[in-house]
Amino acid sequence: MGGHGHEPPYKVPSYQEFTIKGIPQLEELEKALEKKGLRDPWIRNEAWRYHPGFGTKWARARAVFFRGAPLGLGLALLTVAATKALGGKDDHDHH
Repeated sequence: MGGHGHEPPYKVPSYQEFTIKGIPQLEELEKALEKKGLRDPWIRNEAWRYHPGFGTKWARARAVFFRGAPLGLGLALLTVAATKALGGKDDHDHH
């Protein structure tokens, strides 16, 4: 069974894309460690958390829960408008 030319649906980013330069929280941590005479060689591994694609916890939660909200609201309004325009019957008449 060959690969049939299929590629994975994702691309693993290079480790070189993530550096602590420009991330104030990690730069402060590095300076605090230097004051104590320490160095963290793995600090770069935390840089992905501050990448714009990941954002804060609230930004990620908002993206998950409200991702389709504008489209859904627009389609709901379009459905109501189309029903009104085409003369949809009200179900309240059967009582």
